[in-house]
Amino acid sequence: MSLRSEAVADDVLVTGVAGFIGFHVARRLLDQGRQVVGLDNINCYYDPALKRARLGILRGDPRFSFVQIDLGDRSATADLFAKHRFARVIHLAAQAGGHLIYASSSSVYGANTESPFSTRHRTDDHPISFYAATKKANELMAHSYSHLYRLPVTGLRFFTVYGPWGWPDMAMFLFTDAIVKGKPIKLFNHGRMRRDFTYIDDVTRVISRLINRAPEDSADAANAPAKLYNVGNNRPEALMHVLDSLEKELGRPAAREMLPMQPGDVPETFADVGDLMRDTGFSPSTPIETGVRNFVRWYYDYYKI
Repeated sequence: MSLRSEAVADDVLVTGVAGFIGFHVARRLLDQGRQVVGLDNINCYYDPALKRARLGILRGDPRFSFVQIDLGDRSATADLFAKHRFARVIHLAAQAGGHLIYASSSSVYGANTESPFSTRHRTDDHPISFYAATKKANELMAHSYSHLYRLPVTGLRFFTVYGPWGWPDMAMFLFTDAIVKGKPIKLFNHGRMRRDFTYIDDVTRVISRLINRAPEDSADAANAPAKLYNVGNNRPEALMHVLDSLEKELGRPAAREMLPMQPGDVPETFADVGDLMRDTGFSPSTPIETGVRNFVRWYYDYYKI
């Protein structure tokens, strides 16, 4: 464990730094010349070797320091904040001052039938999975805390994030792994699914732009300094097209197993990113073909194929 003892007011704390999005966000901040303190508990939800490999890259930068603690350990967390005067916290850990940026999910839209999904749509009356319910609960708690303590908070509803160093249990990774190993790919709703795939580099650009754009407080106590943004490509891709792109990049066909819709799933996600574009001047736009190519190259390199 490496942790500088001096307090640096401009340090940025990134929780969940060994995770997919946290790792890429930390890399972008380091590239911008920022001092980054990364926090993660390196749990075993998926292969910790992938998390350690990500950390190995971050540790190559002298401006990065890492502390392995669980946010549920209040004493250790308090000690960390006592050593660093964090002006900014980017909260990307799965468990749930300064400007707090936290991860939510497009799953909060549940069975919403209006498209594209807007942050102005109601999301509190139709969650269709327990995961969606926990993400909505997190948004509500963040808003309540912001209201009570006037803490600026920004929630990001991520739409199907993918890219190098990605999660092993997400579609891009699962599909690639299955094709390479000659295993069948389960396609729910008989493949008639559309997802707003969002490339990881676009996600990190969004977060880096929002660091210094804390929601403004006001004299009206009823209005909390809290904001929500959709972070999506604003362009749903047919799952079959994504699979076709993977087959092309991998140079081999996929074995396709058509199945009915599974509980808790939706046929399409589609992000309205108008607010994000207005406030940051940027919205995700990486073509799926580019993202697939980059992911496959990383997969081959990481697994030495």
